[in-house]
Amino acid sequence: MTWQDKLSETRKGLRNLNGAIPETARAFGTLSKSVKEGGTLDHKTKEFIALGMSIAVRCEPCISLHTDSLFKMGATREELSDVLSMAIQMGGGPSMMYAAKALECF
Repeated sequence: MTWQDKLSETRKGLRNLNGAIPETARAFGTLSKSVKEGGTLDHKTKEFIALGMSIAVRCEPCISLHTDSLFKMGATREELSDVLSMAIQMGGGPSMMYAAKALECF
């Protein structure tokens, strides 16, 4: 299955969910719009943050959606690679912190 197939499948699932819980879906959509349009960071930067977080929490559908958004915004491979490096570091860094916490017990 290609990433385009997965993206299509994710969007289909979201449409199905939105039909089942329309009020919640509208509220979430309003929150998403507010977050993307407000604040001091531009939308592209916010999508990079969302992608890094998606990788850190291992949400494959989220990764597909945010990568697609970034592609459509003209993100470069170099920009994406920089975010991926940070996501890898954060995936490992928290493990170090929890390991140090575990060692406190002894």
